[in-house]
Amino acid sequence: MSLTLTAILLGILEGLTEFLPVSSTGHLILATELFGYDPGQWAQFNIVIQLGAVLAVVVSYWSLFWNMGTGLLRREAEAVHFTRNILLGFLPAAVIGVFAKDAIDVMLETPLVVTVALVIGGIAILVVEGIVKPKEDVGVAAMPWKTAIAIGFVQCLAMIPGTSRSASTILGALALGVGRKTAAEFSFFLAVPTMLGAATYKILSEPDALLSGTSAVGWDEIAIGFFVSFFVALIVIRAFVTYISKHGFAPFAWYRIIIGSAAFLWLWAA
Repeated sequence: MSLTLTAILLGILEGLTEFLPVSSTGHLILATELFGYDPGQWAQFNIVIQLGAVLAVVVSYWSLFWNMGTGLLRREAEAVHFTRNILLGFLPAAVIGVFAKDAIDVMLETPLVVTVALVIGGIAILVVEGIVKPKEDVGVAAMPWKTAIAIGFVQCLAMIPGTSRSASTILGALALGVGRKTAAEFSFFLAVPTMLGAATYKILSEPDALLSGTSAVGWDEIAIGFFVSFFVALIVIRAFVTYISKHGFAPFAWYRIIIGSAAFLWLWAA
């Protein structure tokens, strides 16, 4: 399979899974394993194309971000609280991610870790769905600051590939009494600084393989994956919010358990 076609397929996979509680990173790692590529060669590609999905969040919620930004300049309470909650939710991952980098890099190249995390995460979703009753949606700005930072610490679980950043933040929010729609949107908004920071850190900490053009996966493939993930994520974001507002997360849990179990058996037998 050509690198271009692979980049397109991985871009579609990233756009489909980034904001669903099924782990986009886990899917990309398993897909790379399935295609038979060196995971080290595609690690930077997998990180950078996530920025396409981030851009989809910015575009989808452009008016909200604009209103919060201008409101912050005027020191409006809603804008201040919104910005505070996003920054507090991002802070734990920013700090812990730096110190845990080496351990994370090892796990990113271990597909079996992904399969186990997918199954455990699926079970966790079913447990939370069965225990926690849906709460009223009050919006991100109305969340207490303690709730925001607690969700930020839960988000750090997603440093284990296969756990899912969106799953950890959404489940953490639900367990802390946040409504489904607000939990999903807070997860979207947290993705902007979290993934932007992760991609920037990855590029700056390992510039030679990518920026020098010596990597087998170059800027052409990254650009293709970026734009494909952007357009697919645009569709997924709205559809996901609409779906979970009316239904629950159980279908995603069963998907995780089935895919994780099948992938585990496949890797174990290989």
